[in-house]
Amino acid sequence: GEPGEPYRGGGTADPVGAEPAEPTEPAEPTGGPRPARLSERIAAYRAGYLADDRRGLEDALRSGDLLGLATTNALELGVDITGLDAVLVTGWPGTLASLWQQAGRAGRSGQDALAVFIARDDPLDTYLVHHPEAVFGRPVEATVLDPDNPYVLGPHLCAAASEIPLTRDDLDLFGPSTAEVLDGLVERGLLRRRPRGWFWTRRDRASALADLRGSGGPPVQIVDSASGQLLGTVDEAAAHGTVHDGAVYLHQGSTYVVEELDLEESVALVHAESPEYSTWARDTTEVEVLRTLRGQDWGPESAVRFGEVEVTRKVVSYLKRDVRTGSVLGEQPLDLPERRLNSRAVWWTLAPEATDRLRKADVEVRGAAHAGEHAAIGLLPLFATCDRWDIGGVSTALHADTGCLTIFVYDGHEGGAGFAERGYAAAREWLTATRQAIADCECADGCPSCIQSPKCGNGNDPLSKPGALRLLDAILEGGA
Repeated sequence: GEPGEPYRGGGTADPVGAEPAEPTEPAEPTGGPRPARLSERIAAYRAGYLADDRRGLEDALRSGDLLGLATTNALELGVDITGLDAVLVTGWPGTLASLWQQAGRAGRSGQDALAVFIARDDPLDTYLVHHPEAVFGRPVEATVLDPDNPYVLGPHLCAAASEIPLTRDDLDLFGPSTAEVLDGLVERGLLRRRPRGWFWTRRDRASALADLRGSGGPPVQIVDSASGQLLGTVDEAAAHGTVHDGAVYLHQGSTYVVEELDLEESVALVHAESPEYSTWARDTTEVEVLRTLRGQDWGPESAVRFGEVEVTRKVVSYLKRDVRTGSVLGEQPLDLPERRLNSRAVWWTLAPEATDRLRKADVEVRGAAHAGEHAAIGLLPLFATCDRWDIGGVSTALHADTGCLTIFVYDGHEGGAGFAERGYAAAREWLTATRQAIADCECADGCPSCIQSPKCGNGNDPLSKPGALRLLDAILEGGA
């Protein structure tokens, strides 16, 4: 499966057939300090850094002390600087809106500028390289929003009530589920019902209830145990996989190892260390169907459904990988609590009879379903305003709730964010593009450009590229 939460991954590549000469140190100039090497004039940047650190990096870039920043998508809205000379977008950022927002960081002072898109090993990047018409000449995507999601609507109602008490005449402004959500807020003590309307009951700011970063909880602070220095923060949703006990954590080019993750205090204690390995969390994910809201039968043996689900995810261990070779050095168990997510999902099913025919044709159905799931997640951003980090997936050869081979793709946000619903509306077009992306990839057995995922909790095993093509054909053809 593929969790719907942010996760780090990466790899290295060595050139073949070349042995570079030892670099020559430049002569130290007289009358002043030696100029910094080019490598020392590039820095990392992300939203989780402390505000003073971020402002310092921006000032250094603006003055020319730094020549560039390697940044997350904080480049879109978080970087307080304009007029860059060039932007290199490494990997599809998720939406056309994000692509143009990032590219537009260059040239804002009126001078010539450069924006380059560098394709990543990813199904969507592969698709876009082969289909540039999906980028150029298209308008930016329509915003996807589920205003009836109680996890979105509730904080907004509280913020509105803290400004001016809500009255019954206001309810129509917020949608048909407003009355039910208000009752829940009153039961929780966040609002108080009076004859004149609903009133905010607390001294703190109601706007603080709205989590703009969508992390689902307070951020986890990363603290150097030796000095007590706060290095930065990580979203609560990502903490289990990135700052668990024993995790290797990188911060502005320095390497740390996590001593302890205290979830109650939202603190991860780290110490400086340079181990010869990186770490990779492994998890298990299960999906339970709570309610089917819509469905289509594509034939006698295949169907697509949309509905409410509960996702249970648990980080169970982590791998140690040699930083030079990538080989697995060992696996360490972890004892972390389950995380439950009530969300919405789209799922495809294939009847047992059709699945048995695939098995008899030597299709490894578990690997086929897993590969199809990864590729579908990679292609959903073409049809919904999201990226693969906003969504997750699970595939199984026989699901307890459907009784069939099932591929789930779910929203990685509490209550759902509308991504799966948009995918359901374009389900056939989406699955057809998924099948085409796998077939267009030039690899023989599957690679990161088609069916492998950088955030798979099962280590991309099992996967079957030829099986995925056969399986997707069966679903699209109705199993006949």
